[in-house]
Amino acid sequence: MTVRPFNPETDDIGELAQWHAACFADAWSEASLRGSFAGPGVFAFAAPGGFILARAAGGEAEILTLAVVPAARRQGIARSLVGAAARHAQSLGAKALFLEVATGNAPARKLYAGLGFAAAGRRKAYYGAEDAEVLKAKLPLPNPGEFA
Repeated sequence: MTVRPFNPETDDIGELAQWHAACFADAWSEASLRGSFAGPGVFAFAAPGGFILARAAGGEAEILTLAVVPAARRQGIARSLVGAAARHAQSLGAKALFLEVATGNAPARKLYAGLGFAAAGRRKAYYGAEDAEVLKAKLPLPNPGEFA
């Protein structure tokens, strides 16, 4: 599997929107994804069937979204994408990486725990009726494993 930097100027944002729609009921449109890249410190990585969008600023980084289509799950893609984003965020000066995850998303919570993320807070009804747990990991990740 190959993880590569995603360039919004030359790569297909429409493909990211399709992958996001395959993963989330409240998917981000192509226009909203394109708009996200206009923000300062925003970057992305892609792999076959998945992508991660993140931003780094002020010594911290945040995963904005991570999507891996159902047919490509359980192959290490999400882990590799998080690892690539964490390394890049650290190269931009980030000392910590944050994200929100739905409290009921057990597979994602297990992935993040295995990468060294720990609870840092909770957002009530962040995903409609479902709460989100805010997770934080210090960079570099303590258990990054192999990343493509």
